[in-house]
Amino acid sequence: MSGFQFNIAPLKEPLGFIKVLEWVFSIFSFATCGGYSGETSLRVTCTNITIPDNKTLVAAFAYPFRLNTVIFKGFDEICKEKWEELHLTGDYSSPSQFYVSIAVLAFLYSLGALVFYLGYKHLYENSGNVPRIDFVITVIFAFMWLVSSSAWGKGLTDIKSATNTNNIALNHCNQTSFYKCHSGDEPHVGSLNISVAFGFLNLILWAGNAWFVFKETNLHTSPATSNPEQGPPPTSK
Repeated sequence: MSGFQFNIAPLKEPLGFIKVLEWVFSIFSFATCGGYSGETSLRVTCTNITIPDNKTLVAAFAYPFRLNTVIFKGFDEICKEKWEELHLTGDYSSPSQFYVSIAVLAFLYSLGALVFYLGYKHLYENSGNVPRIDFVITVIFAFMWLVSSSAWGKGLTDIKSATNTNNIALNHCNQTSFYKCHSGDEPHVGSLNISVAFGFLNLILWAGNAWFVFKETNLHTSPATSNPEQGPPPTSK
């Protein structure tokens, strides 16, 4: 029969169990990156002590990390002078969106593969093409996890540098004779660090799962076992 036949037996095998892990970890991957929001701040003080004007500027940023569009907000004037807009620098949307896209695609494929394993495993075992397609896609995802996680790791390093308040105060705040910029609160990027870790964990899962999928294909041949009831092969004279 070629219809749907529900069977949880594949979940007890590495092929299905690892696919469940891939499905779960892909959710954590795009959630920790795509759902991020944070802020960095600067403290601005007047150099003239007769004008005790101390204020704080805040820049709120979030996925997809187009930092060059983020403006420090908090006041229009400082030390009785007009304050000019201060932006964060850099556009890191490409590595972050690439990473999240791979995570979403991996989530969808692992979910679809699980449904196929649980309902159509008889077709999977009796078809030579389906396991081969599954193997090729699994290898591709393992490679894409390597590329996207590496790119996102580099992007995150740049984001940390661009939102570091010391760097902003020293390099991007146009300090004048009537005010100075000081470092404020640093953004909390713990969830972004976790997203990178999940990316490389997904790489390990998909690369390991490729072996178990490969064993399901007809490209994998088990070594021939000798029949104990048969005698030794005849020797040529």
